[in-house]
Amino acid sequence: MLTLDLTNAPRWHDLSPGVRVQLRPLTTALMVATRSDPAVEAVPENASDEERAVAFAKALARRAVLAWEGVGDADGNAIDPGPEAIDALLDIWPIFEAFQLTYVSKGLLLEQEKNASAPSPNGPSAGATDTAKPARKRARTVRRS
Repeated sequence: MLTLDLTNAPRWHDLSPGVRVQLRPLTTALMVATRSDPAVEAVPENASDEERAVAFAKALARRAVLAWEGVGDADGNAIDPGPEAIDALLDIWPIFEAFQLTYVSKGLLLEQEKNASAPSPNGPSAGATDTAKPARKRARTVRRS
């Protein structure tokens, strides 16, 4: 059964020890808006999948991040999340990976809520169907000398 969270409340996500971000729920509206973000649309057609992923993640984060803790400037002063600061945060590889794993992936893949097909009946071939047609004639074997 698919479990729906009807509250749509923002949630905190830990991205690394001491760094956490408060993010909007990953909704259809948020994903559609991110797909049409000017930075995402500006990615050249011949860009690699990795370049596309970074552009999309940054655009998504700019829309989703509401607050954060444990992020500061070069002098150690806490800073508020803004477009440039969010992009700089995602330029840190472990933070980018954590954002992808804890937010993007969980939103794209329905968590293990039994959202797959029902199990097949018991037995090694129960529920399986033939995909090949039966042979018309019996094959002849060749004798080796």
